[in-house]
Amino acid sequence: MIDIKLIRENKDAVKENIKKKFQDEKLPLVDEVYELDKKVRDVQVRMDNLKAEKNKLSGEIGKLMKEGKKDDAEDVKKTIAASADEISKLENELGEISAQIKEKMMVIPQIIDESVPIGHDDSENVEVEKFGDPVVPKYEIPYHADIIEAVGGMDKDAAGRTSGQGFYYLLGDIARLHEAMIAYARDFMIDAGFTYAIPPFMIHSDVVTGVMSFPEMEAMMYKIEGEDLYLIGTSEHSMIGKFKDQILKKEELPIHMTSYSPCFRKEGGSHGLEERGLYRVHQFEKQEMIVICEPEDSMDWYEKMWKLTVQLFRNFDVPVRQLECCSGDLADLKVKSCDIEAWSPRQQKYFEVGSCSTLGDAQARRLGIRTKGEKGTYYLHTLNNTVVASPRGLIALIENNYQEDGSILIPKALQPYMGGKTKIEKVQ
Repeated sequence: MIDIKLIRENKDAVKENIKKKFQDEKLPLVDEVYELDKKVRDVQVRMDNLKAEKNKLSGEIGKLMKEGKKDDAEDVKKTIAASADEISKLENELGEISAQIKEKMMVIPQIIDESVPIGHDDSENVEVEKFGDPVVPKYEIPYHADIIEAVGGMDKDAAGRTSGQGFYYLLGDIARLHEAMIAYARDFMIDAGFTYAIPPFMIHSDVVTGVMSFPEMEAMMYKIEGEDLYLIGTSEHSMIGKFKDQILKKEELPIHMTSYSPCFRKEGGSHGLEERGLYRVHQFEKQEMIVICEPEDSMDWYEKMWKLTVQLFRNFDVPVRQLECCSGDLADLKVKSCDIEAWSPRQQKYFEVGSCSTLGDAQARRLGIRTKGEKGTYYLHTLNNTVVASPRGLIALIENNYQEDGSILIPKALQPYMGGKTKIEKVQ
């Protein structure tokens, strides 16, 4: 949610930002908010004047009573009562208008950074840099589900019986490799100076609407029936929500934390191979990172954060690239975002394994996350980034470490988490 001062002082800039995101249907909202805001200030002035007059009259009652002017005093009381009724009506009007403003402001997108490339959708995202050489071996790389099944590592049929499409059992060394990735990512982030956390896996609706836009919420979140609780789609939601309605001490900043959680999403299924595999699933595990910092530091943290994900995947012997998200691909709360994509030697292309975003003060403004400085209280900036999410990270690791004999090499970084094992062999 943007600062309403932007609309008061430069609504054309807000409209131009909407156009950059190709959301022209939202342009009328800016003028609507502008006019409603004028009404709010007008009503507030009328209320303030009535309250001042009411206070002045209240002070006259005692004086009139002392002077024996009871009838005059009663007239003043009636005037005060009438003013109180009018103030009450104005307060109700103010509440209604303010609610309308908030509803519209929640839909107006955040101001994007000047460096964001302009484009309609993810097809116009821009490759910035590659890390590691993408290799296509001379032998065929099977589909990841076939590789995993060949080493006895997955049972989707059983998951279909227990839970339905989009779920899976991981078994044996593949299940262990999955957990090794998460455990390594945890220690990797702790070594980078981040505080480790395991957050709640369910959050209230006011936290959900504080951290994401309504379209994202409807597309992603599973609601607990009969409860004001949602299953988290990523631990960023509850980690940022941890600081809701808090005024943080400046000496505590920046706050940088890394968190583990299972994640639950209404992921739209696809047909064919992806439906059979692990790419689009309703449940997965993830190591995340979040930062809450001073506004002037957010872009520096953004650069540090995505580079940590690159380093982690390179430690898994997986080539990756950074892809800058264009304006039309940015969610409404985001100022700037990039995807980290891993190389798929089977498909001979890159695919997304993580996303890094700075949201400016959008989440902080919705959730009331502030600090106090010399110029008063102000909103902080929030950022989030995927360290590693499995099974997508697992798919990248398996494909890039697959051998011609059907075995999977275990990267050196993960061998201590696998009991010293160096290879997962094909089941005979």
